[in-house]
Amino acid sequence: MSTSTVLFEKRSQIALLTLNRPQKLNALNYATNDRLMELLDQIEQDETIKAVILTGAGDRAFSAGGDIHEFSQSIKDGVDVAMRDFVRRGQAMTSRMEAFPKPIIAAVNGLAFGGGCEITEAVHLAIASERALFAKPEINIGIPPTFGGTQRLPRLAGRKRALEYLLTGDPFCPERACEMGIVNRVVPHETLLDTAFELAGRITRHSPLASARILHAVTRGLNTTIAEGLQIESEQFARMAVTRDVHEGLGAWIERRTPRYEGR
Repeated sequence: MSTSTVLFEKRSQIALLTLNRPQKLNALNYATNDRLMELLDQIEQDETIKAVILTGAGDRAFSAGGDIHEFSQSIKDGVDVAMRDFVRRGQAMTSRMEAFPKPIIAAVNGLAFGGGCEITEAVHLAIASERALFAKPEINIGIPPTFGGTQRLPRLAGRKRALEYLLTGDPFCPERACEMGIVNRVVPHETLLDTAFELAGRITRHSPLASARILHAVTRGLNTTIAEGLQIESEQFARMAVTRDVHEGLGAWIERRTPRYEGR
């Protein structure tokens, strides 16, 4: 297997990213974080890619979270270093995923602890294997989550359900993750990637511009009042209404044919 910390494969209109440190349970060291950011930049600029699937190498883990050996050294070097190298780096990564203009689907193939769970919370959609296991274990080493887990999990699951796992560090099953809105569904392990690609395919048949406008409106609107959110929604419609894709979609509907979107 490649020595890259994140593998990249393009399958038609879909990019498959694979966290590639299976011997470390795909722990998120700084190199992995930085490589993910680089690849997302490349994917955003590639107009032929319309969706992203993110999974983990091996059968044991999606990601066990931050690389403790690495960030413990940053903590020893002082709070300023730890904030710069660990906290801000991780928050930038999950924020980038959350605001990414193309749909990102997590295919959670095993352990999703700490930062692995926070990535799952941040991406737009998630499918979990029946073998997946989730946890917010940061409290076990005396810290709160630092990649957005104290903010996104309560928004997804509700305050009390989120606090149960944030304060205990107890693991929870994929079915519970589905109940709490962290993943969309749980599937047999052997069908995980096929299910993720099938979902991506149902998305990529539509206009990529419309997908981007929806993602933007939802991501921004969740953190505003309903009135502000409606204004964001209106702005996204206005941006879409002048595109070729809108005319193609309307024309195809009227003519009872399959639309041919160009992303313009």
